[in-house]
Amino acid sequence: MTEAQQKDARYFVAGTAFTAPPLAPGLHVVATPIGNLKDITIRALETLAAADLVLCEDTRTSARLLDHYGIKARRQALHEHNERARIGEILGRIRAGEAIALISDAGTPLLSDPGFPLLRAIAEENLPVFAIPGPSALLSALVVAGLPTDAFSFHGFLPAKAGARANALAPLADSRETLVFYESPRRLAATLAAMAQAFGPDRPAAVALELTKRFERVHRGILAELASSFAEGETKGEAVILVGGASEPAAPSQEDWQAALSEALGEKPLRAAVDDVSARYGLKRKQVYDAALALKAQG
Repeated sequence: MTEAQQKDARYFVAGTAFTAPPLAPGLHVVATPIGNLKDITIRALETLAAADLVLCEDTRTSARLLDHYGIKARRQALHEHNERARIGEILGRIRAGEAIALISDAGTPLLSDPGFPLLRAIAEENLPVFAIPGPSALLSALVVAGLPTDAFSFHGFLPAKAGARANALAPLADSRETLVFYESPRRLAATLAAMAQAFGPDRPAAVALELTKRFERVHRGILAELASSFAEGETKGEAVILVGGASEPAAPSQEDWQAALSEALGEKPLRAAVDDVSARYGLKRKQVYDAALALKAQG
C-alpha cells in the first residue's frame, strides 16, 4: 500500500486517526449500526476504510456513518433497481484483485436488503466472500422480546396488500418456532390485526421499535392487545414484530381414541381401522394396533 493509499485508508475515533490494514481481495459483507453509531465494530471500520469500493444501498444514508468516522473510501450505490445490471462489473473488479465492501442502510446486509443476486453470482464463481458481523435488528429484537429463542424463523416484510398478507400468514399458523417479521410503521396496526386473525388473538407477541436509538421501546402482550394498542395512534420508527410459536396440540384422551377405535373395528377390517384412528389422533400405529388386538380379544 502506497503512502497516499494509507492516508485514504484511515478512520477516526474520537478525533484519533487509525490506519486500516490492507484487505484480502473479495467481497466483504459488513454489518453497520441500526441506529446508534457507536455500535460499529473496529473490524467494520477497518474494512470500510481500506476497501477499494464501498457498495451502499443508499450513498446518502451511508454518508452519515462514513463521514462520522472520517472514512474517505469511494462509494457507489447498489440497490434493487441496479444490482443485477452491476453484477458483471463487480465480479470483474474482484477478479482483478480488488477488495469491495457491501453495506445496507442499517444492520446486516441481505436480511430484507439488497445483495442476494450479487452474492449468488460470486458464490457460483467461487470468488472470496467475507462476513464482517455486527448489528442486526432481527437478533437485537429477538433477545429482548421475551419469547423463546431456541428456534425461530425470519420472514422479512409481509406483502402490503391485505389479501396477499393473509395468504402469507396462513401457512405459518401452526409453526412451533418464534416468528420474526419486519414492518413499516404505517402498516404496523393492520399487520398486527391480520396476525391476530391468522394466529389467534391470544398468541403472545412483541413489537420492538427504534432499537438502539434514544426512544427504543418494546411492547409485549397478546396479539389482540397489541393490535388494539397500535390502532389508536401514529407509530414512528421501523418495527420488528415477534410472535410466539403455536402451542403443541393437546394429546387425545385414551377414552376418546379407544372409543373411536372400537367403532371403527365394527365397520372396517382391523388394519384399516388402525390406520384410520392412528392418522386421526396422531398416535403411533403400534399403540393403536395393540389396543385393537386387545379389543378383539375381549369381544
